[in-house]
Amino acid sequence: MTMNKTLLHFHPDVLDALEHNRPVVALESTLITHGLPYPVNQDVASRMEQAVRDVGAVPATIAVLKGQITVGLTPDQLAYLAQAQDVRKCSRRDLPIVLAQQGDGATTVAGTMIVAQMAGIQVFATGGIGGVHRGHPFDVSADLLELPQTPVTVVCAGAKAILDLPLTLEVLETHGVPVIGYHCSEFPAFYTRSSGLPLDLRCESPDEVAAIIRARHTLGFRTGTLVATPIPEKDELPAEVAEKAIAQALQEAEANGIRGKEVTPFLLARVSELTHDDSRTANAALLENNARVAAHIAQALTTL
Repeated sequence: MTMNKTLLHFHPDVLDALEHNRPVVALESTLITHGLPYPVNQDVASRMEQAVRDVGAVPATIAVLKGQITVGLTPDQLAYLAQAQDVRKCSRRDLPIVLAQQGDGATTVAGTMIVAQMAGIQVFATGGIGGVHRGHPFDVSADLLELPQTPVTVVCAGAKAILDLPLTLEVLETHGVPVIGYHCSEFPAFYTRSSGLPLDLRCESPDEVAAIIRARHTLGFRTGTLVATPIPEKDELPAEVAEKAIAQALQEAEANGIRGKEVTPFLLARVSELTHDDSRTANAALLENNARVAAHIAQALTTL
């Protein structure tokens, strides 16, 4: 992967790590602007960065600030983003718009993958990827379309539990995206450790995952890789509690005519309310865990 220094503004620590082949982990910014309320968003984002550092890697939170694609935020920039208004969610279609208008943008999974690939960062940690929406099989997240065409490894706790997980896995399979279960044989269900959906590939160590990524690179494939790791057992939300809240939130979204990019933020916020913030606590825990796993994989890649 090559680095694009013309379009990107790098934090000095990130640039130094990339130039000296030290492990770097990309982190998204929509969880800050659209996924969690202030000040929880700032705290969780900082904890994710620290989890990466604790393993010996360098965190690179990605966002667009005043029309500048920024790879690695300073504490002041992170604090600004956590409270900013009118921040555009940026996938592939949105990046040219926010750059031209010199606005602020928070990168989704898809947007973060694009920038990570431009920056030469191979591993990216998020909470859960987007997917196929329940009851709306033609409402497919841009994340599922980015994974087949951008060679970045995404570490997640599966897809967001508010989605149709079986259909999401079908789309990934159709587009040739390998899904690796990290310490699991079933696709994680975000808040809960298992969905009942079996995976045909399980890895137990960062070195195993890194070997698969390296083989993909050797073959010249442009496909991304999805690494699914379950939420730590102690932080898991009971499946029946999560599903009851999700079902009610979905009904309310339909009744209120909520569509498009507003669906996911509404559902996540409503599920948090219905579970008395237990889902938000679980979300924070899995985000931190995913960042830690991604850092271990990034370290393994630098030694190959």
